[in-house]
Amino acid sequence: MKRFAGFIRKEFYHIFRDTRSLFILFGMPIAQVLLFGFAITNEINNVDVAFFDKSKDATTQEIINKISASKYFTNKQMITNDAEIEPVFQKGSVKAVLVFEKDFSEKLTKENKTYVQIITDATDPNTSNTINSYLNSILQNYQLEINKDIKAPFQINSETRNVYNPELKSVFTFVPGVMTVILMLVSAMMTSISITREKELGTMEILLVSPLKPFQVILGKVFPYIFLSVINAIVIVLMSIFIFKMPVEGSLFLLGFESVLFIINALSLGILISTISSTQQTAMMISLMGLMLPVILLSGFIFPIASMASPLQVISHIIPAKWFIIIIKAIMLKGVGLSFIWKETLIILSMTLFFIIVSIKKYKIRLE
Repeated sequence: MKRFAGFIRKEFYHIFRDTRSLFILFGMPIAQVLLFGFAITNEINNVDVAFFDKSKDATTQEIINKISASKYFTNKQMITNDAEIEPVFQKGSVKAVLVFEKDFSEKLTKENKTYVQIITDATDPNTSNTINSYLNSILQNYQLEINKDIKAPFQINSETRNVYNPELKSVFTFVPGVMTVILMLVSAMMTSISITREKELGTMEILLVSPLKPFQVILGKVFPYIFLSVINAIVIVLMSIFIFKMPVEGSLFLLGFESVLFIINALSLGILISTISSTQQTAMMISLMGLMLPVILLSGFIFPIASMASPLQVISHIIPAKWFIIIIKAIMLKGVGLSFIWKETLIILSMTLFFIIVSIKKYKIRLE
């Protein structure tokens, strides 16, 4: 019995000495609970909306103030004409626009009814439906307030228009999100084990004594996977067009360029993981655990980022998948050009250069 107790004590010592085991046992569950708890929500918060007030009277101002004062919506800007509605949606700066008809207060008083048009960005159907429900709820509450002591009740009717996805097809969200997840995880995993495989097979010495410089080894490892991942991307796009009837309103050339840029980004991230990992198992674990949850939960693929806790919103900025989903939806559904998505493109390009530079710095020219 003493020997068995000593054996158990030895196993505890081994576990406590291994920081990776402790991280898996305690760190991962805590991280998952926090991510799922704060990221998974059907509610919306701080959604940016714009207002086109054709009436500009006291009643419309009260409604605007009531919507802006709620925790669900933020008054992003005031629109002055119909021509401004399309650009604000293309830029992605707002998710909904409320249009108040002319003589809003006067019609409400004389005819006992008036209309508000709610225009939503339906590239994410679930979020669009939720926004409509919340806005209609606020309008109904305001209607109840003004009808308390009135015999002939006032009616504020809303008309909904969904842009970019009028039929609210969920596949329009599913395809860009899945394409992003597949390209990120598969590309990163393929390259994450490339250098660690050389270490484990004992062929790293050949690379170290070769005349190749570190940046040449890194680029050589990445280049073959670029070609394979591009084929992957082409297959996904063709399937989305011909099987799921996904529209491509923008330039196919721009879509291809952005996809290749994102693939290079994912591959360079995989190489970085490979250079800092000592074994293929470690590299695979970092690729799966370290990328899968953030890519799925913090990229805006399933859950709106604006509804998440502030720390998670900050973290989402360093997730390349977030920016690629914005880009691919803008090109495929909104038909925008590079002038509308240059910021997101520049962010992915900067991240790619950062991953490549750090990989070269971390590349060890001597075996330990």
